[in-house]
Amino acid sequence: MLSSSWFKPRRSLVPVHDIAVDLGTANTLVYVRGEGVVVNEPCVVAVEKTSRKILGIGLDAKRMLGRTPEDIEAIRPLKDGVIADVDITEMMLRHFLKRVTSRRMFRMKPRVVVGVPSGITELERRAVRSSALMAGAKSVYMVVEPVAAAVGMGLPIESPTGNMVIDIGGGTTEIAVICLSGVVANSSIRVGGDKIDHAIEDSMRRHYKLLIGESTAEMIKIQIGSAFDTGEEQEMDVKGRDLVSGMPKMIRIGSSEVREWIQEPIRSIVDAVRRALESTPPELSADIVDRGLLMTGGGAMIQGLDQLITFETNLTVHVDEDPLTCVVRGAGRILEDLHTFRKILTA
Repeated sequence: MLSSSWFKPRRSLVPVHDIAVDLGTANTLVYVRGEGVVVNEPCVVAVEKTSRKILGIGLDAKRMLGRTPEDIEAIRPLKDGVIADVDITEMMLRHFLKRVTSRRMFRMKPRVVVGVPSGITELERRAVRSSALMAGAKSVYMVVEPVAAAVGMGLPIESPTGNMVIDIGGGTTEIAVICLSGVVANSSIRVGGDKIDHAIEDSMRRHYKLLIGESTAEMIKIQIGSAFDTGEEQEMDVKGRDLVSGMPKMIRIGSSEVREWIQEPIRSIVDAVRRALESTPPELSADIVDRGLLMTGGGAMIQGLDQLITFETNLTVHVDEDPLTCVVRGAGRILEDLHTFRKILTA
C-alpha cells in the first residue's frame, strides 16, 4: 500500500498535472487532472516488420487492421486485459503521454494512476509499471478497474453499504462487490468484447462461408448485436470474401442469428455474475437487492445485456450513462482527492 508521505502537500508552487490511464484491451483513455478525459484511442500500433519502425498509433493504426501489405503489421499489444507485448505497449503509452504533455506546462514528470484488472498477476503488474515509467511517468500507482468504475459512477465506496459493479471491457469482465473501500467478493474472467467479435467472425465463416475482419465483426456487434430478445428484429448487409469461390461477396444477416452466435461469451459473463453473487455475504446481498447491479465498460452497451442479467438474477441492472469512460473518470476522481482514496491504491 502507499506510504502517507506520497500525499504530503507539495512545496513547489508550479502546478503538476497528474495523469490517470485506463489501459484497456480495446481502447486507451487518458485523464489529466483538472481537465478531464483528453485521449480516447484504440489500442492498436502499426509497425514495419523488419525495422520495427512505428507507422501509426491509435485510430490511424486501427484503420490499417486487415488492410496492411506484407511488410507492415497492425498489432494489438494488450490481450485479455493485460500487456502481451511490453515494448510496443511502452511505445504506445509514451506516444499518448507525450501527446498530453507536449501541449501543457509540465515542469515535473507526472504521477500516473493506472486502472488494472482485479485478476492481474504480479508479473503483469510489473509490465504495466515498467511501461508507464519508461513512457515518462515519475511514479506509477494502480487501482483495480471495478473499484475505479465505482468511483467513476459516484458510489460511496467508503461506506458500509455493499455495491456490485460489473465492468465489461474488451478483454476481461470484472465483477466486484465493494464495501468499506475494499473488494469483498469478486469474479474475473478473460471474456469481453473481443471474444464476442471472434464468435461473430467464426460463425460467419461456419454458416455462410464468408471471411470477415475484426472491424466488420465489431460493426456487426455494435449495430445489430443483442444479448436478449427485445422484440425488435434488425438486419444489415455484410461484405467479405467467399471462402469457396474466393470472390468478394455480400450477404444480409439478422439480429436473431447474431444473438445465437454470441451466446457462449454472453453466457460466460452471466455465469461470472452468478458466481460473484453466490460468494457475497448475506448482509451485503441485502444491499444489492435494494440497490441493484451497476454495469459499465464498453461491453455494457450491447443491446439487451442488462435485460438478460435482470432475467437471470431477478435484480435490477443500472447501466452507466457513459460506460466507456467510467474507469478513467474514476481514476481521475481519485487523482483529484488522493488522501481520501489512498487505501484503494497500490504501488
